Amino acid sequence: MPGLMACRAEFGPSQPFKGARISGSLHMTIQTAVLIETLTALGAEVRWCSCNIFSTQDHAAAAIARDSAAVFAWKGETLEEYWWCTERCLDWGVGGGPDLIVDDGGDATLLIHEGVKAEEEFEKSGKVPDPESTDNAEFKIVLTIIRDGLKSDPSKYRKMKERLVGVSEETTTGVKRLYQMQETGALLFPAINVNDSVTKSKFDNLYGCRHSLPDGLMRATDVMIAGKVAVVCGYGDVGKGCAAALKQAGARVIVTEIDPICALQALMEGLQVLTLEDVVSEADIFVTTTGNKDIIMVDHMRKMKNNAIVCNIGHFDNEIDMLGLETYPGVKRITIKPQTDRWVFPETNTGIIVLAEGRLMNLGCATGHPSFVMSCSFTNQVKYDDQYLLSH
Repeated sequence: MPGLMACRAEFGPSQPFKGARISGSLHMTIQTAVLIETLTALGAEVRWCSCNIFSTQDHAAAAIARDSAAVFAWKGETLEEYWWCTERCLDWGVGGGPDLIVDDGGDATLLIHEGVKAEEEFEKSGKVPDPESTDNAEFKIVLTIIRDGLKSDPSKYRKMKERLVGVSEETTTGVKRLYQMQETGALLFPAINVNDSVTKSKFDNLYGCRHSLPDGLMRATDVMIAGKVAVVCGYGDVGKGCAAALKQAGARVIVTEIDPICALQALMEGLQVLTLEDVVSEADIFVTTTGNKDIIMVDHMRKMKNNAIVCNIGHFDNEIDMLGLETYPGVKRITIKPQTDRWVFPETNTGIIVLAEGRLMNLGCATGHPSFVMSCSFTNQVKYDDQYLLSH
């Protein structure tokens, strides 16, 4: 990872992060381990958790926990464990929270915002968060953690907010969340958009996915990609990388895309552009890459070929309607191996294969992007954090 090594050589003597507390919510892989060791080599104190329940590489987490930082992450967390890890990562004790957050997807940022909102409401009216006020199972867990925290420290998240210099956000989905909060005036502290740096989005998102999508597919299924019909939902940077990988592997690639410019780019690359409804019954592989929600719904899945492969490489699990699939009457889940499940519909006795429970398949079923391209992304994190911290 030459970029991170260069950062150590350039900034190591000046120790720009000396005394700084950095909390990270980002996939705990071997590449992230090198990022953490770079931050500590530049003087930071670090606490870390993963931003996905399946993406942690346990050997990397164990090595960092032994040598460099407090780590709250393991592969195969439950959602309750995941949010507990996020809360522990942000909790630096009586002195408040971190000075900087390195976030990926925005969950650490979300927890602080929801915590501050709940504390202000509790101080004003004595009202505590009610987990039953939402139908979202994951948000119920968030509200439960905040509610329980009010009993021991009713100002914990406000103290975190006051100490925070800012957050640097790694991925498209998290950046979208930040812009939404900014537009409504809800953003409580400064944020740095690392994702849209050219040396992140045009490398990590594109070339990283071009490498790791087929890696995840083959590790999970051993499928022969050549000769298959593959649908890539979305043709942004991530979709471009995925479509290129599948095309190079010999698949006939079809793209679904709502942006006319991106759709035209796909066409100029020799790809067919159709709607999902037009191709749902003929494709063998479906990949969601949009960073949006409700892309492949349960009604789409019911119409798919027997043993069609459905997977997601966007940050969250709501691009594929996993809740609709899990609650479909009579559906049967057969676990083939960890993070590879066959879901059988009762009326046809045919099924689909879903990877990583609809979450990031390249990290759930494989090991994510290779080191060089992650060095590009993580060097941005170090440089932005360095410049921002020094200026504040």
